[in-house]
Amino acid sequence: MTIGPLGSADPIDSIVFGAAGFIGRSLVAELLRQRRRVAAAVRGPGDRLTSWLAAREVDTSGLTVVTTDITVPGLGLEGQEELEGLEDLEQVRDVYNTAARFAFGLSVEEARSANVTGALNVVDWAAARPGLRRLVHISGYRVSGGPVDYRGEGAYEASKKEADGAVRVRARELGVPLTIANPCTVIGPGQFVGLASMVEDLWCGRLPALPGGPDIFLPVVDGDYFARFMAALPVHEETAGKAYWVLDDETPNLPELVGLIAGHLGVPAPRLSIPLRVVRRLPRALTGTDPETLSFISTDRYDTAPALEFAERAGLRMPPVGEALRRWADDLVGARFGRGLPPRGPYGFRGVAGSRTWVTGERESPEYVLLHGLPVDADSWEGVRDLLGAPVLAADLPGLGRSAPARSLDDWTADLMVPVRTRPVLVGHSLGCGPALRYAAARPERVAAVVLVAPAFLQAPSGRLSRSGVAVPMLRGMSRERLGSSLGLPADAITDLRRPGAARRVIGAMRTAHAAREELRGLLDRIEVPVTIVAGSEDPIAGDRPFTEIEGAGHHPQLTHPEELARVLRAVGERAHPEPSRSARG
Repeated sequence: MTIGPLGSADPIDSIVFGAAGFIGRSLVAELLRQRRRVAAAVRGPGDRLTSWLAAREVDTSGLTVVTTDITVPGLGLEGQEELEGLEDLEQVRDVYNTAARFAFGLSVEEARSANVTGALNVVDWAAARPGLRRLVHISGYRVSGGPVDYRGEGAYEASKKEADGAVRVRARELGVPLTIANPCTVIGPGQFVGLASMVEDLWCGRLPALPGGPDIFLPVVDGDYFARFMAALPVHEETAGKAYWVLDDETPNLPELVGLIAGHLGVPAPRLSIPLRVVRRLPRALTGTDPETLSFISTDRYDTAPALEFAERAGLRMPPVGEALRRWADDLVGARFGRGLPPRGPYGFRGVAGSRTWVTGERESPEYVLLHGLPVDADSWEGVRDLLGAPVLAADLPGLGRSAPARSLDDWTADLMVPVRTRPVLVGHSLGCGPALRYAAARPERVAAVVLVAPAFLQAPSGRLSRSGVAVPMLRGMSRERLGSSLGLPADAITDLRRPGAARRVIGAMRTAHAAREELRGLLDRIEVPVTIVAGSEDPIAGDRPFTEIEGAGHHPQLTHPEELARVLRAVGERAHPEPSRSARG
């Protein structure tokens, strides 16, 4: 067990089991924001939770992290009374059980251990708290109606249904004041299960048809709203003995929901649907759908009136469901559907010159605007951005990375710069050097300086991606790992290259850039804005133009030598903006 500092003599008033999970950590954050004294019960080390809270700037002075195991009687706390701080748990008033195994393909034993046995152990433990005000148990929204059927429903859903009934009975037997929350799919940063898989298939072009018909209802609820709802339940005496379906009735039916997300992401939505009875008969290898998920494909509706009435009394309002879905879609893409970390700072899809464009960073007051090259995206600037210590705007170029195509790269660049109120340093890498140079030449009053990193138009002509020797046609068949290795880049740097049409667009961009070589060289001779050229010693420019060389770097110094490149950019920024205050756009 790990006990963190309370920062106060006040006793712990709330404990959250499953505190490191998606729902649990949001609840912990909400309780701490309300200045509650919280024990976060986790199964392993608490570093994951505390790091998550720190990233969201949550004050953790009222937090205690407790290591527990709900699958054993006593929750693994018995026999540890001698540990400092454990006696504070005797004073707990509110017990929240958000712990569960939420996954498909679990064995019956795995599912029942956490979702049934663990839930009952929490009830027993709560019953022994002398000052208990409430036990809040998080159940599921499809737990009512019919017998428990592990074979037909799958281990996860069946175990949640069994637990819902068993917890009610045990609480009644022990006289535990119980409130049950039955949420649907809770969406927000970190939710990568269930509906998120469908969004990923949509994003990757693997969703040719939707299961079911036009009336399929897969309700969602915003994670922050649900955390506030849970936090408020014990405060109101009338919620004892009640159960609440917590979901957004305004959730569009599945075809409209998928269409909304597709429009936000800039990808086509499926136009076909397959009757559910047909999907159930098709092999999983063909549908790519876990059979357990099909039990959630339903037209059922739920009685949300009690939850809405309570929310009204508690002063809670759901955000518009369309806004919540679009924000969640940004979170999914930003975190690579759970395979990476989201970018730091603001991020998401925005409309730029008619293109759904992935934009990160400061849109109005950047000191640097960064345009990437091939075959990477805006994330390639992550290391450099952290080292600059200044506001930065970066975006995936149209048709590349996560952005949809645009009619004109130059129009896109101009539209990207419309909200910018500063005179930033405009930085282009490889392909990004072209739009950076053209914009600065056309609007010198809007740009303080230009930096061209590995400008392809100043290098020796080649039919290859880089001097590493990867031929353009090989883009079509190479795995990310092999292509990354050939370029000297990590596979994560070219994550989106396997999306439909990505390789074709990369090749088209290279051909267009090759045709503009002479135009850009002439523009470089005439431009009025100060220009700094940077290239790696392993990927030098041709000719006798002066440039800043980064020793040992190849075509992507922002990835391989971020400190050296950041040092060059900072120096350019200091020359361009010698005064402490940055000049604003006139």
